[in-house]
Amino acid sequence: MPNSPLEKSHETQRDPSFTQARTQMVVMNKAREMTLIAALFVLSCLLKTTTSPATSAYSGAWRPASSLLHELCHLGVRPLIRDDAEATALASADFGNVSDAQPAAAAVLYPSCPEDIASLLRASCMHPSPFPVSARGCGHSTRGQASAPRGVVVDMLSLGCQVGGSATRLSVSVDGRYVDAGGEQLWVDVLRAALAHGLTPRAWTDYLHLTVGGTLSNAGISGQAFRHGPQISNVQELDVITGLGEMVTCSKEKHADLFDAVLGGLGQFGVITRARIPLIPAPARARWVRLFYTGAAALTGDQERLIGVDLGTTVSGLMDYVEGSVVLADQGQVGSWRSSFFSEADAARIAALAEEAGGVLYCLEGSLYYGGAALAGESDVDKRLEVLLRELRYARGFAFVQDVSYAGFLDRVRDGELKLRAAGLWDVPHPWLNLFLPRSRVLDFADGVFHGILRRDGSTGPMGPILVYPLNRDRWDGDTSAVFPEEEEVFYTVGILRSAVSEGDLGRLEEQNEEILRFCEEAGIPCVQYLPYYAAQAGWEKKHFGPAKWARLVERKRKYDPKAILSRGQRIFTSPLA
Repeated sequence: MPNSPLEKSHETQRDPSFTQARTQMVVMNKAREMTLIAALFVLSCLLKTTTSPATSAYSGAWRPASSLLHELCHLGVRPLIRDDAEATALASADFGNVSDAQPAAAAVLYPSCPEDIASLLRASCMHPSPFPVSARGCGHSTRGQASAPRGVVVDMLSLGCQVGGSATRLSVSVDGRYVDAGGEQLWVDVLRAALAHGLTPRAWTDYLHLTVGGTLSNAGISGQAFRHGPQISNVQELDVITGLGEMVTCSKEKHADLFDAVLGGLGQFGVITRARIPLIPAPARARWVRLFYTGAAALTGDQERLIGVDLGTTVSGLMDYVEGSVVLADQGQVGSWRSSFFSEADAARIAALAEEAGGVLYCLEGSLYYGGAALAGESDVDKRLEVLLRELRYARGFAFVQDVSYAGFLDRVRDGELKLRAAGLWDVPHPWLNLFLPRSRVLDFADGVFHGILRRDGSTGPMGPILVYPLNRDRWDGDTSAVFPEEEEVFYTVGILRSAVSEGDLGRLEEQNEEILRFCEEAGIPCVQYLPYYAAQAGWEKKHFGPAKWARLVERKRKYDPKAILSRGQRIFTSPLA
């Protein structure tokens, strides 16, 4: 069986008709590539007169020329590139909606195939002053990380918008138990395609309306990660276009260094155009559970028992999904959109319990999967739930259970999104702070942050969920580019996912984020930012990667993107490496 969609069998290659068709295809692709390169050359020439010396962080102060599209049409190229204000503004915006004064993109490429992206990157490489290129999926970054300052943003979603594109770029192999998904495909569509065959990927994010390439460039975590690891630990093969414009199929067995570099690589080493994701038999239903706790120690203790820290406990492994959250009573969280799980009467009881507990509650959120061809039935899940409700140390009388479809559970955040959109609260600034903490310090963090900093002034507290749950380190691959705590067997993820909804909120919330980071530093709590942001390279080197991982990062950058073309919006590398 061919190793990837890009490789054909020897038998097929010997077929004369195939050889002729393949030759014609190669000629057509070459002609297309040369035409696109010519168009990009015109773009560079049009912009060259305003190019600044390579002394600033973003060398080449390009401004798009008004005649760009006219020149492209003159060359006979259909408009793959736009440089109008509407296109560049949209490509330079993101979910975070937090401006950090980065220049906007000069143009946007709307590729119809991966070869268009490769041609763009080769054109940049050939230019005396290589222009930045960034791949943009759904724009779910928070501080312009997916932007290309004065460069070209690649609109990845265009790959799936061509005639027949969704069918050819999302393919399930039932016999092989995998799905080949274009980097631009949404995880919710991957789920639907797999479920049509009774299959499912093992690892997810909590929000499924993100692209495959986007989450694999970070890590991709949710409540399943304790068992299966992050999404980057659940990939068999990638098609990648490096910063040199080379199209490479890679895996743990072939071009392993590039494979590892790209996974969790923040877009620094290549553009993911295809990922092969392993599949398992899919459950049909999910028993969705929320349990409330009055203290952090009881919550984290139960979470650790559930994820198998102590395999001898009666509850170890009974849940298929384990997360948790913090509820601050005086900041409107009990009545938030996430509490649609509860009736009004239950929400009132939860609010009263929060007041009795000093204003802070903890919620364990979990799920037990069942049904489907290969999983136990409803009677089995009833027994598992009975054990959990008996053994776990939540506040008695505060256990809430729903039974939903497996797909409905995985895509549950979508309902919250639609409610926020309807209320005009989605397209607002999101100064999020996501951290990884060692298990040994999570209670110190809870005391100082959840019961301290976030409670000190209700007006600056979180307007959005606060997530906290443990992960098993042995499910993470240290060869990838992802950074995570490696000192202990278990570490916690904390997501303070706030929205700035009123005037003045953004500044106060950002100051509070800085206060939280200072608290960790002063208390000696080692933390790593997930979905990180640093204003300059020094922060990435010293605070995020550290000496050994920084050295590996630089080595990989020299190998796969030596001119620092890719993802300059991250501010990790803003000029070519010497």
